[in-house]
Amino acid sequence: MTSTERKFTSIEICAGAGGQAVGLHDAMFKHLALIEIDSSACATLRKNVKGNKEWEGCRVIEDDLTKLPPKKLRLELGLEPGDLDLLAGGVPCPPFSVAGKRLGQEDERDLFPTMLDLIEELRPKAVMIENVRGLLHQKLQDYRENVILKRLKSMGYVKCYWKILEAKDYGVPQLRPRAILVAMKKEYADHFLWEEPTKRPLVTVGKALEKTMRERFDAVDDPRSDATYKNWLDDASKDVAPTLVGGSKKHGGADLGPTRAKKAWEELGVCGLGVANEPNDLADKERDLFAAAGPKLTVSQAAIIQGFPPEWKFEGRKTAAYRQVGNAFPPPVAQAVGGQIFAALEAGMEAADAKRDSAPIGIPEQSTPAEAPIDDRCSDLEGAGVR
Repeated sequence: MTSTERKFTSIEICAGAGGQAVGLHDAMFKHLALIEIDSSACATLRKNVKGNKEWEGCRVIEDDLTKLPPKKLRLELGLEPGDLDLLAGGVPCPPFSVAGKRLGQEDERDLFPTMLDLIEELRPKAVMIENVRGLLHQKLQDYRENVILKRLKSMGYVKCYWKILEAKDYGVPQLRPRAILVAMKKEYADHFLWEEPTKRPLVTVGKALEKTMRERFDAVDDPRSDATYKNWLDDASKDVAPTLVGGSKKHGGADLGPTRAKKAWEELGVCGLGVANEPNDLADKERDLFAAAGPKLTVSQAAIIQGFPPEWKFEGRKTAAYRQVGNAFPPPVAQAVGGQIFAALEAGMEAADAKRDSAPIGIPEQSTPAEAPIDDRCSDLEGAGVR
């Protein structure tokens, strides 16, 4: 995608702290609205978007989607059905995760029906939904086909593409497989192609955090700093990180995940028992830098592990900010998929323009052929790209 013009619009639901929004913004989409229920995440979105010319016209809407009528949203944004180019979102993942017992539509946190209601009202040209890879589990095949795909087909989305994408393949220093659904109207669907990520060296934890970790050790006057930093860098340069886990408000304070994840972090020289203060805060250096398992990560370092740009800042207390980071969708992955959607929309519009220009005057265009069947490739992709 080579265009530098924001000629396609987007709305995002369940925007969180903006991981997908940043990626789609980098793919040159113009956001009309970011919708999120969590007040801390909304504060983060406003901090980064409000007054930023790059995001001009983007509204941050703090609301519960289950109580926000789709028609009311459409009218508030001044849209007619079909005006919107892309509706994107990361619907809550617990209904489809192992931890959530893969209850799907039986889980009260399932927002897929809400997303489908929004699609029906807005009629966007393209839809992008991200979720955990558990969504593609065989147990949920009936849900995918008869709840999601069947309804999308009834609304004119003739092809739906499922794929598991691994964040480390896109330069993110982390193992983070995500299931991505892209659905497009028929005039754009044939122009959409999944592209394999460009081959590149893995970005290890050491490579990603080398500069910021050095700054943290330099900020304390301690004779152990140089040796501890070198030991950390040796360990951290071995591999990418395990999946960051943001957790929920129901489960204690912030840390880097369950026991297995903490063990993986320890092998990379990082202590996963909590999150460190930023260098400019009054920190307990023994806890934050010189623990036996290694230094703890700060929120800003966790954001680097997720692929956020350094200028994106997070609001709220440390635990709330870390949860926003840990639950985010890596921006580089969203940018890659968004770029392919942008290219398909652009190609579809160019093809339509060329067809109109070449049509003989006074002769009506041929009617559009019947819709092609939805392409549900879940069974072929189960586990793809996952280490």
